[in-house]
Amino acid sequence: MSDAARLVAISPLQTLKSPYLPSNRVVFSSYGSSKFVSDFCDCLKRQGNVDGGRMKALTNSSQQGSIQGLDTSSPASIELKPILNETQFDRVITEAEHLEESVVILWMAKWCRKCIYLKPKLEKLAADYHPRVRFYCIDVNNVPYKLVVRAGVTKMPTIQLWKDSKKHGEVIGGHKAYLVVSEVRDMIEGEDQL
Repeated sequence: MSDAARLVAISPLQTLKSPYLPSNRVVFSSYGSSKFVSDFCDCLKRQGNVDGGRMKALTNSSQQGSIQGLDTSSPASIELKPILNETQFDRVITEAEHLEESVVILWMAKWCRKCIYLKPKLEKLAADYHPRVRFYCIDVNNVPYKLVVRAGVTKMPTIQLWKDSKKHGEVIGGHKAYLVVSEVRDMIEGEDQL
C-alpha cells in the first residue's frame, strides 16, 4: 500500500496545513507505518505547519497505531475476487443462494479504460456492503465466451446483481465512475427493499 493511501480524513485535524495533503486534513490508519508517520511529522515541523499540540497527537497516534475514535474494524476497500471460469461462476452463485446473499459482478476487460477507473471505486463500495453482499470481477477475455453470452453481457463495464441464482439488476457503466457507483448502490438498495 502506498504511503498516500494510508492517509484518511478526520475532522479534529482539519486545521493542519500542508501543501501535500488534499483538504488540509490527515489521519493515519492502523495500517500506516510508524516510520512514515514520524517522517511526515518531522517534515511538517520543519515547514512550521503544525503547532505543538497537534504534533503530539500525530506522534502519539503513530506510536499507538491509530487515532482514538477511528473505526478500524471495517476495511476501507475490499479487492474484487476474480472469477476465472464457468464452474467457479456457478459455484459463487450457488453459494450465495444458500447463504441468502447477493452477488455483484463487474464484467470488465483489461483494455477497457472505464473498467480500470471503475474497479477501485467498486472495491470501496464493496467495503460498505461487506459481508452481506459479495463483489466479484470477471475479465471477459479470460473466460469462455459462452459464459459472457449466458450472463447477457454486451458492453463493458457491466455491473450485475445476482440473487437466488438469477440476474436481478444491471448497470452499464459507460459514464462517469461516481455516477455508476451511485447506480450500483441504488440497485443494491432496491434489491434489499424487495
